[in-house]
Amino acid sequence: MATSTHTRDDLTPAPLRAVEELGTQVWFYARCYGLIPFAVTRYRREILRLLAEVSFGTGALAVIGGTVVISSFLTAFAGIEIGIQGYDQLSNLGVEALSGFVSAYINTRLAAPIIAGIGLVATIGTGFTAQLGAMRISEEIDAIEVMGLSSVPFLVSTRIVAGCIAIIPLYGLALLASYLSTQAVVTFAFDQSGGAYRHYFEAFLIPRDIVSSFVMVLLMALVAMSIHCYYGFFASDGPAGVGRAVGRAVRLSLIAVLFTNLIMSLVLYGNADTVNISG
Repeated sequence: MATSTHTRDDLTPAPLRAVEELGTQVWFYARCYGLIPFAVTRYRREILRLLAEVSFGTGALAVIGGTVVISSFLTAFAGIEIGIQGYDQLSNLGVEALSGFVSAYINTRLAAPIIAGIGLVATIGTGFTAQLGAMRISEEIDAIEVMGLSSVPFLVSTRIVAGCIAIIPLYGLALLASYLSTQAVVTFAFDQSGGAYRHYFEAFLIPRDIVSSFVMVLLMALVAMSIHCYYGFFASDGPAGVGRAVGRAVRLSLIAVLFTNLIMSLVLYGNADTVNISG
């Protein structure tokens, strides 16, 4: 039976416990990633089932479309805020016609990836932690291993693969929602010419930035799902322990998502010279 690193002797110094937990997590992640080819070849049906669950949800969540609708709504409202603030600030300078540039630049590079990553943590990530935690405390994971199945590729690697596949179309819809909501605010609420908005939007929408945005979100999804699966897989102490595992996973994954966004922004856009405005 797997043991949790959260039930170690409390007399162990906190720095040593932190180092030990870090080593356990790194080893767990390396094992999960190394078993992905095995999971893809042996557990395709489980991956397809998880894909449907991740995208559209189960039970009552499926009624509103699951992660698809939630992520789209989050990025759409972020796009509305960008449209309002962007137009207001640009109008103070007399260049409100550049509102399309704000949408193409900020939505693609900053707002949509961060909001989509947070939405991923709040929906898919917490679901994975709760599922695996419930299986751990009810000894279902032990039963799977008794039946001769390796629990890590069957339960964890398949979830990582399903989440990484699902995030691509999910983020595509979320990014489109942010674009459309910003355009709707600027053209309808502020009565800006739709032609002028589209001209500057298309002029500054760089295909390479869109690809980089997808790469960033995919990496954030990988980090978030790995963290949530770890805490769910090693949950203990009954239902209360599962709740604590979800809380720890959410805190760490939010920090990791923002840190990943920072690092990837520096890597992908730090030396980029793709926008030049002169007058």
